[in-house]
Amino acid sequence: MKLKKRISFKLILLMLLTVTISCNKTTDSKTNTAKSSHPKLILTKQGVKNIRANLGTIPIFDKTLAATKKEIDAEIEKGFEVPIPKDYSGGYTHETHKKNFFLLQKAGVLYQILNDDKYAQYVKDMLFAYAKQYPTLPIHPKPRSYARGKLFWQCLNDSNWLVYTAQAYDCIYDFLSKEERDILEKDLFIPFANYISEGNPQFFNRVHNHSTWGNVAVGMIALVMDNDDLLEKALNGLKVDNLKEGMKDNDGGLIQVKGQRLGFYGNLDEPFSPDGYYNEGPYYQRYAMYPFLIFAEALQNVKPELKILEYKDGVLLKAVDALINLTDANGNFFPLNDGQKGMSYYTAALVSAVDIAYHYGGKNPELLSIAKKQDRVVLDDTGFSIALGIKEGLEKPFEKKSINLSDGKDGTEGGVGILRNESIELVYKYASQGSSHGHYDKLSFSLYEDGNEVIQDYGLSRFVNIEQKGGGNYLKENKTWAKQTIAHNTLTLNGENHFKGKYEIGSKHHPVLHFYDDSKKNVQIISASEKNAYPGTEMLRTFAIIKDADFEKPFTVDLFKVKSNKKNQYDLPYYYLGQIITTNLDYKSNTTLNSLGKKNGYQHLWKEASGNPSSENIVFSWMNNKQFYSLTSTTNTSDEIILGRIGANDPDYNLRKDPTFILRRNAQNTTFASVIESHGSYSYVSELALNTYSNIKSLEIVFDTEAYTAINILTKSNKNKILIISNKDNSKERKHSIEINNKNYKWVGSYYYN
Repeated sequence: MKLKKRISFKLILLMLLTVTISCNKTTDSKTNTAKSSHPKLILTKQGVKNIRANLGTIPIFDKTLAATKKEIDAEIEKGFEVPIPKDYSGGYTHETHKKNFFLLQKAGVLYQILNDDKYAQYVKDMLFAYAKQYPTLPIHPKPRSYARGKLFWQCLNDSNWLVYTAQAYDCIYDFLSKEERDILEKDLFIPFANYISEGNPQFFNRVHNHSTWGNVAVGMIALVMDNDDLLEKALNGLKVDNLKEGMKDNDGGLIQVKGQRLGFYGNLDEPFSPDGYYNEGPYYQRYAMYPFLIFAEALQNVKPELKILEYKDGVLLKAVDALINLTDANGNFFPLNDGQKGMSYYTAALVSAVDIAYHYGGKNPELLSIAKKQDRVVLDDTGFSIALGIKEGLEKPFEKKSINLSDGKDGTEGGVGILRNESIELVYKYASQGSSHGHYDKLSFSLYEDGNEVIQDYGLSRFVNIEQKGGGNYLKENKTWAKQTIAHNTLTLNGENHFKGKYEIGSKHHPVLHFYDDSKKNVQIISASEKNAYPGTEMLRTFAIIKDADFEKPFTVDLFKVKSNKKNQYDLPYYYLGQIITTNLDYKSNTTLNSLGKKNGYQHLWKEASGNPSSENIVFSWMNNKQFYSLTSTTNTSDEIILGRIGANDPDYNLRKDPTFILRRNAQNTTFASVIESHGSYSYVSELALNTYSNIKSLEIVFDTEAYTAINILTKSNKNKILIISNKDNSKERKHSIEINNKNYKWVGSYYYN
């Protein structure tokens, strides 16, 4: 069986080589002269020569090429459709036009690599079908978007189409006569570029992933046509747009910000921090990286004098490393802000990002290990480069360690910290608002083990491209639930959102890093503060993942210190995943379910049970993925513990029915202290449960002032572990000395653990 597979693969490669040789012929007047500059965007003439010369000897490239050829050959056999647009995402016309731009790009690349006219003819025929249709198209009939397209319900998707189609046009440019090119440019490409730019300045002239796609679409087709006017628009935006300040998009995000640079350069300047973090979050960073990098590659090939990949200290190349670090052990992006779970670095956008970053970024061998997992490459110069590196066995493992990524144009608007210790990963979000895709969740966190969620971030409320669910677009519950503060693992005051849930306020503020330290192998720690989410209230939250020989696995410490000018109701939820095993809470289950409130996300939470702690610690244990977890928190008898579940007031079942544990406290100044442990295991085969109980006998706040907070963890073997945080002085060189329970503690730096 294996022999047959090897023979079949060799036959495919032989066929490819045969096609290359047999079709490498001189054609008629459509053939370009030696002075031609096409292709020049993602493929270059020299690159094509190199690829052709090595076909059959570069396994991962050959495999990708064979799969692409098989796909496009089948589509050519079937023929194509260019339907009149009428649907939202997931609908027939939407998906057909979306499929078409992918097919155009792939067929164009196949024409260059295999030199077979059938692929160029396929691209030509489809482009002329669009050129015939486009001048007759009105604005798309679906009215939901703030910037409606013509082929699609929003200009964003029209821009997707042009980014990919420009590459196809570049590949067959010299296959076409000048008369044919004139028709395509007059009837299709120039009107198309003008519509998504001058026709929709509210879409094109802003800083957002939408406008990035628009800028790049216009820029890519400008490079193919050598149109300097369009290229100037793409790089620096429209000089006149007549937009009014205060205009918003469908997500409530501001369209125009006074003094903000626009165009491609503006979208490079504003959203990216110097560390390569993109303020909308990893889900949209992944989406935007394709246009950012594909245009950068094209500019590098056509306009190398711009040195675009060196811009802002090489921020686009840094962004690829940042994105990979923003994934869990399985390669899935952490769902910060609006983010769909399950999106990973296996997506096509990250295949091209990894290839481009490797080719232009010094050929980092760690990127080869990611490409090897992706098991495919882009069929261009960069994909060929990475395929050679893999063939030569140059790859090294991409080591994801603890990292702190700054946010904001200058890296001064908070950030995202990822603590990693063995199989445990903690994601701490103390970032800026994150444009219109941001959530009101300052100082929130999520926790993972081996890539599995332990304490989850909900992500977005949307079924992307599933037509039955709101046309595949954002659901109303994204605003009424997913963006709300109570939907996250952070503190809510008096049932109100951070910044009153208003983008205009939230976009002006950000948390501040107190300290971050990953220098010690056994303690990874981060601390940040927020003073503007609730006026008159200061919040300081510190997380540590600690590896200690007296614990089976690294455990997580969560210290949340609050200082306010008045008494408040504090709600601190933990959105755990799994089945409750045990708790020392004497709770009462409700026979009739009521929602926890009427607004700000509380209307979507069922109150299933509640009770008051009878001791100074609440212990809550659950099981998930055959692992046991325990949350131990300091409490007092006036606290209320609420066992809740998402899903109230959700008639269309748009929300997941996930559980939560909420610690409610009425106080003015207070400190929440919790420890989360992973321990034991369960086998469904042997039915054997191991180490199912928490290793903590007691947890106590033993010192708490404005300057210092200290907790003591007493294990079941009667060993004391103390963690002290410096709440004010974050200097790594500062010497500290305090007395706790008649014992003096001295240390240097922001914290002490022993």
